[in-house]
Amino acid sequence: MKKGLWKFGTREVVYSAIGAALYGLLAFATNFLQLPAAGNVAIRPAVAIPMFFGIAFGPVVGFITGFLGNIIGDLLSGYGFWVWWDLGNGLIGLVMGLFLPLMSNYKAFKDIIFAEIGVVVSSAIGMGLASISEMWVSGLDFAAAFTANFLPAFITDVVMGLILVPILMVAYSAVISRSGR
Repeated sequence: MKKGLWKFGTREVVYSAIGAALYGLLAFATNFLQLPAAGNVAIRPAVAIPMFFGIAFGPVVGFITGFLGNIIGDLLSGYGFWVWWDLGNGLIGLVMGLFLPLMSNYKAFKDIIFAEIGVVVSSAIGMGLASISEMWVSGLDFAAAFTANFLPAFITDVVMGLILVPILMVAYSAVISRSGR
């Protein structure tokens, strides 16, 4: 029987800490891969971490992984604290976690398709919030926020997620089956 979707106990605290640390450190490692003409948007394969942690451990773990992990990665990179982008990354993990009830076998074709849909939806919602915030934080108009922030962040997050989340799911499935769960 599956646990409650919003459960947050000791295990979830540990998963959140591991996820945030992984995301922060791996994001820091690639934050130098800035896209030209995009408002501080980097190619970050690490975005697959909050996506995967959300779909594997639930929306709360996914949110904390994305939110705190983004803070860690940005602070290590010297970018400071950008709460709307941190919230946007948290939303990526949270929305992915809402797909958890649809999962039964992380290597099944059906589960991978649901995860791929989740990657697109969560990236649109998370990066949409972050990009729209630039309209009042940085004074950008909608067209500039859309083209300089949303499109580059959304496209790179989707590409990374579509490739890496299924790989993480299959690997996680192998770990689960070996542990006898």
